[in-house]
Amino acid sequence: MKNFLLFHNHYIDRIEINPRVCNGKPVIKGTRIPVAVILEQVAESETWQDLLAGYPELTLEDIKAALRYARSFLEHSELKVVNV
Repeated sequence: MKNFLLFHNHYIDRIEINPRVCNGKPVIKGTRIPVAVILEQVAESETWQDLLAGYPELTLEDIKAALRYARSFLEHSELKVVNV
């Protein structure tokens, strides 16, 4: 549990969910940059340096927080197999 709390604290101070900001989607705190945008650009092989140049208000720690948030979200989600 202690490791989870340490991991959780790495992104909790940088990610916010506010219904009045980007329709309640997770964003980098103090910005309107959705976590999903960061993840999408990383998935498209955008370098972290390019992300930082494209979003001057973003920091390296913000990118790491977005990745940690996504990991935590996936680890605490339950997937169900649907037979079609």
